[in-house]
Order: sequence, then C-alpha cells, then structure tokens
Amino acid sequence: MMEIPLVVENLSFRYRDRQGAAIHNISFEAKAGEVLLIAGASGCGKTTLIRAINGLIPRSYKGEMSGKILVFNEEVKDWKLSQISQKIGTVLQDPERQILGTKVVNEVAFGLENLGMPREEIYKRVDEALEFLKISHLRQRETFNLSGGEKQKVALAGILALRPSIVLLDEPLASLDPASAQDTLDAVRTLADQGLSVFIVEHRVEDVLRIHPERVMFMSEGEIRYLGNIAGLSKVVNYREVKISAEEIEERAKQDPAPAEIHVLPGAASKGPEAEALVKFEDVAFGYDLEHEVLHGINLEINRGDVIAVLGPNGAGKTTFVKHAIGLLKPKSGRVLVDGHDTREASVAQIAQMLGYVFQSPSHMLFAPTVREELAFGPTNLKHSKEQIEQEVKEALRIVNLSEKENDPPLALSFGQQKRVSIAAILAMRSRILVMDEPTAGQDYQNYMNFMDSILQMPAFEAILFITHDVDLAVIYANRVLMVNDGKLVADGKPQDVLRDFDRLKANRLIPTSLLALNLKRFSATGRFMRAEALAHV
Repeated sequence: MMEIPLVVENLSFRYRDRQGAAIHNISFEAKAGEVLLIAGASGCGKTTLIRAINGLIPRSYKGEMSGKILVFNEEVKDWKLSQISQKIGTVLQDPERQILGTKVVNEVAFGLENLGMPREEIYKRVDEALEFLKISHLRQRETFNLSGGEKQKVALAGILALRPSIVLLDEPLASLDPASAQDTLDAVRTLADQGLSVFIVEHRVEDVLRIHPERVMFMSEGEIRYLGNIAGLSKVVNYREVKISAEEIEERAKQDPAPAEIHVLPGAASKGPEAEALVKFEDVAFGYDLEHEVLHGINLEINRGDVIAVLGPNGAGKTTFVKHAIGLLKPKSGRVLVDGHDTREASVAQIAQMLGYVFQSPSHMLFAPTVREELAFGPTNLKHSKEQIEQEVKEALRIVNLSEKENDPPLALSFGQQKRVSIAAILAMRSRILVMDEPTAGQDYQNYMNFMDSILQMPAFEAILFITHDVDLAVIYANRVLMVNDGKLVADGKPQDVLRDFDRLKANRLIPTSLLALNLKRFSATGRFMRAEALAHV
C-alpha cells in the first residue's frame, strides 16, 4: 500500500499570548499528486495550519498544541526543522521574510548548500528550478532590486530546488501579475501531476479553480467547515468572504438587498475643480544605475477626484513610478511637481502632508511595539493635536476592521492584518492623496471591499492611486486606469475604454476576469462598471 504523504489528526493550537485556539480539531489527509486549495476569511486559521504542518509551530511560534501530524507515517514532533524542510517546502506569504541571498542564484542555492550537496548538483538543481518557473533571466540579478512578484517566484524556486514531497504555498499569487499567477499555477499543476502534494492557501479562489484542484478546504473560525470537490464550495461559502465567480455572486446576490451606493471622494467635490494638477510628471526618466533606465519619458497629471488604478506586469516599473510621486525617488531627467513644488526641492516630510504611501511589504513600514503607537506615529510627526490623533487612530482602526487589535504588536499579526495596519497608519495621517501599493494582497474579499469602500468615502482625500494586479479592483473602484509596461505609460483612460481591449490586456500580462466580462456584457444597460452584487439589482 502507498504511504500517505500527510495525515493530520485532531490538531489544535493556541498562541501563547492570545485568547482562544487559532485552530481546533483539524483532521484530514493529503494524497500524493493532488492540489488542495485552502480558502477562508483572514484570521480563520489557514496560516496557523500551514505553520503547524511545516514545523514552525511549536518550534518558532510558541503555545499549546495537541493532536498529531504524520509525514509518510512518521510523527514529526521530534524532527528537527532541517529534517522537515527536506520533506516539506514552504513559500511564505511575504517573500521579503524568506529571501536571504543578495543574488538570485545564491538565494536559490541556499537550502542546497546547507544540506552540503556537491557544487555540480547545486548548480544543476538551481538552473532546473529557474527554468521550470521561467525566470532564468533573473539568475544574476540582485534580489534587493527585484519586484515583489519576482521575489515571490525566486522564493518558490529556492523551495523547488530542494525537491520536497509536500509543497505549502501561503498566498503565492498575492504579488503576481495575472499572467505570472497563471504561470505559477500551471507550474503547481505540473508539480502535482508529477506526484507532489501541493497545498495552496489563497484568497484569489477564482484563479486557483482554473487549474482544477482535486479538493477544496474551507475554514472558518479555526475549523474545517467544508472539505470536498470544487462543485460543493460555492454552496457552503459566504460569497462576501470568499471571492467566487462574478456570475455566481450575481446569482446569489439577487436574493439579498442591493448594496448601498458609494459617494466617491466627497472631499474632492467640496474643494471644487481647480486647474492646477495635484501631481504632475514632466518627461520623467529614471534608472537605479547608469546603464539601466527603468522609467522612460513619463508625462501625466493626477487631478482632484481621480481614483487611479496602476496596472502592468511584474517588474514593469509601477512601484518606481509611484515612488517618484511621493518623492522617495528623484528623476534622473524631467521633473515631478507635487502641489506645484518640484520634489527635488521638497523634503519627504513636506510631501507626506500631501501624499501618504502604503508600501507593498508591511515589514518595510511597521516598527512600533503596539498597533496604536504605530498609527499615532505619523500624525504626531505632522504635529497634529492630541485630541485629533486620538480621533484619527480610532477612525483608521475602524475602517480597516482592527479596533480590537490596538494593543497588539503589529509584527505578531498575520500578513493580511499587518497590511491593514500599514494602510491604517497612512489613513491616520490624513494626507490629501492616498497612494497604495498592492492594498488587497493577503486580504479576504469582505475585508478588502469594506476598507476600500470606507477609504473612498473619506472626505480627507482628494485623490487615490493604487498599484494592483487585481483587475477586479480596477473594475470596481477606479475612474481612471494607467497601464505601465517596460517603464513606459502604455495606456491612460477610463476603465471601460482601457480594459475592453483584450489584446492590450494580454500584451501587458493581464487576464480578463469574469467580473470584467460581465460588466462589458451589461455596459449598454449600466453605462458604468459595477461590482457583481450591484449588477444583480440592475
């Protein structure tokens, strides 16, 4: 009889500093050659389950644990982490926490070197892993200069080079452009077809369903609520929490009341239309080194009332472009004007009163001992009054649904919660323009819809700009779409004009979604793009 790669029996765990169990009475087995999708709202216990399987619980995360984990019929509680990592490979949610090597080739070789493998075997496996993920061109690149999506792929290559039997992927698509996500999922499908057991924890459920996972596990409040085939999933999940296809959401939302209308950026309307652009790019070019130019001749204006989605492939220059708007980078030629002032002559503190920036990786932002202190830091430096700070912190926490976490250490929270803390830290500063890099990475559907709805209705903001790989985020919230590729602005216009060109989407590594298709189908009746829940009531 064939050995079962993984058996989990009555597994429960409570973190040392927290009330109540994070997971309780989890039992299941994983077969060789299957993809198991694990879905559920943020904080439902998905990441805790992954940490228990890969041995980080109880070795790195302390608390009370009961139950058994068997890998190929052996209980792993007495194994060393080095032993576990040869059988079970994990790609963390935030690749920043996983990457240690300065060059890509060194990073992918790191695990193999620790196992004392011969040099020839190491290079052979490194090249195979890079080729398998279609990233051989990154081999000699410095990891620090890679985009978030490229880092995600490099982290996965480092795991695949170890040739584990079980692969755990925690939000592997969070930083990837849609075409890269598709490539990664195709690679995952191939791995499973070659006999590996693959677990995918993912909020982008619709994307994963394209590779036909053998089974889906739906978790809620630390328990398994459903474990079975894909067909049964949509019947048991709350469509507001787990993002299913637009057609299914539309069908189910017909039974519910219509969602409330959102009044976008009331602050912009109250200030009245003024001719002066809030931010202006004039023929901006930039490169991190002399030989390699990243941005080429960018010209555009950000005006009051703009809600701008910035789309484009991994490594296209989106984050570099946005960092120019906030003065973190200065152009090599051309200029950027913020509120009429050249960013070369303004300090970052001055620009911060105009623009607030949420980084792609929350670990680049978070440092304070508690969430409350984290949120108070910016307003304090901007010399807001004590009463004002109190109010700003409270409101920011309410918007991101973290009021009960104000005394927790930010870096002890889940990745999705850290992301929300980093957004709340900028909300509390009340800058006039909000700039967010991948705001919905690691967020469940309900959380991201709630905080995006709240942010867009805040009177403090005059314009919002967000970088995203989530085409649906652009469909639902943007009134303007910028498409960036190879350091150039390749499109700028209304979502319905930019996103209807499927050939252009494909050329920019974007994939049409079921929501985009549904909106284009209904556009003659609606005259605008809407969320699926609203389309149900048109």
